[in-house]
Amino acid sequence: MGIAKWKIDKPFLVSTIILMVAGFFIFSSASLGLLAKNGNEYSSVTFSQTILGLFLGTLAMILFSRLDYRIWKKFAFYLLAIAIVLNILVLIPHIGFESGGARRWFLIAGVSIQPAELLKLAFVMYFSAWAASKKDKMQTFKYGVLPMLVLFAISAALLLKQPDTDNFMMIVFAGIAIFLSAGGKWRYIFGLAIGGLLGLAVLALVRPYIMQRITTFFHPDANGQGSSYQIQQSLIAIGSGGLTGRGYGQSIQKFNFLPEPMGDSIFAVEAEEFGFVGAVALVLFFVLFSARGLKIASRVNDPFGRLLVVGIVIMITAQAFVNIGAMLGVLPLSGITLPFVSQGGSSLFITLVEVGIVLSVSKIQTQSRL
Repeated sequence: MGIAKWKIDKPFLVSTIILMVAGFFIFSSASLGLLAKNGNEYSSVTFSQTILGLFLGTLAMILFSRLDYRIWKKFAFYLLAIAIVLNILVLIPHIGFESGGARRWFLIAGVSIQPAELLKLAFVMYFSAWAASKKDKMQTFKYGVLPMLVLFAISAALLLKQPDTDNFMMIVFAGIAIFLSAGGKWRYIFGLAIGGLLGLAVLALVRPYIMQRITTFFHPDANGQGSSYQIQQSLIAIGSGGLTGRGYGQSIQKFNFLPEPMGDSIFAVEAEEFGFVGAVALVLFFVLFSARGLKIASRVNDPFGRLLVVGIVIMITAQAFVNIGAMLGVLPLSGITLPFVSQGGSSLFITLVEVGIVLSVSKIQTQSRL
């Protein structure tokens, strides 16, 4: 097992640390709404976020940044198999934990673990390894599009059953980014987009909550006390923040009005407390994270390393911008969380593991240019 000995990409690390620190303080403020309602649940949530997510996640990031990322090419298939098994097990009653009509978690010692996060990383690793091994053949349907569709189908079968449409969409975004970066042709993506729209139409017919999200997006004022409640309260929170915000910890919406203030609505809490300036700053940090990550990918000679970084960076930033866009009303409500910020210890842990892998790639590419 190789150990990298060269310098990591400091701008990418700095952008990550900024997001981690900002996320910790934003989450700490948003969680006060839960403290006011349920002190016991507050303790469990904060323990998961700080110990499992932030502390252990930071240790994992350091560890994975020191490991030679090329070892994951050998184990990508096995990791994918493990992720698939775990996402099957979570669907079994009395094994998987159900909340809000969704069965997405294992409950271990009072801490919820979401196996979909591992599936996302395993997908990126395996598809990157596949694409790197096929090289120019990725331009063909047989070796490029078909394997991607098979992986999408497996992911859809697992995640839509939970149901977890949002994380499945993140896999799709990452897969398309890897496919194009590996030399795949755009015409296949256009065909996939048409198929995706048809699939979305079918899902909207069989899954009422998807149709509800689409209807709410086009008619946000139609049901203010029902399906449109979250977006209306989010816009109230963001608008009341003004230019510089109410001040840290001073959000009103997080206490009794805003649904999921620690989850998918946390950007609205941040905008209310830090205003337009704080909201733009957070967006710019994600832009810096994305730009620097893709810069690392552009300098990597190894195809697997390049595709791995592209998949990870696109998956994280796509999730961030889908969440922010939904809270601003420019995208349909998704339920997806904000990376580095929202509640979810296992999600934060896996995100930091992914960052550690990107840092490992950055060290290898630095050495290769010396």
